[in-house]
Amino acid sequence: HVQLVESGGGSVQAGGSLRLSCEASGANFNNACMGWLRQAPGKEREAVVTISRDGRTDYADSVKGRFTISEDNGKNTLYLHMNNLKPEDTGVYYCAGRGNSWCANPPLSRTFGFWGQGTQVTVS
Repeated sequence: HVQLVESGGGSVQAGGSLRLSCEASGANFNNACMGWLRQAPGKEREAVVTISRDGRTDYADSVKGRFTISEDNGKNTLYLHMNNLKPEDTGVYYCAGRGNSWCANPPLSRTFGFWGQGTQVTVS
């Protein structure tokens, strides 16, 4: 039973930075496609970035150059470093995993099988 727990959300002003963390327990995510997705009010959940087990990353165009995904395999933790935040980045951010080493293309939310509870990010 895989459990993902996100932390690090909060409220920041535009141009600010946040780092989200996702700690996995119950399984090692070294064999899973992992990703960060977000859902803004009134909008569908969308992938922000995914990382496959071969190290390939896929960033949404809206966050390229501003967001970076990283992992600490020793801590079984996934991170999302967010810089130059914009009001349109506001939403609930979810850590998610897929029981395959490769990520789906496109990385639709329904292709992920296990999820964290989400953490709110508000940019004003």
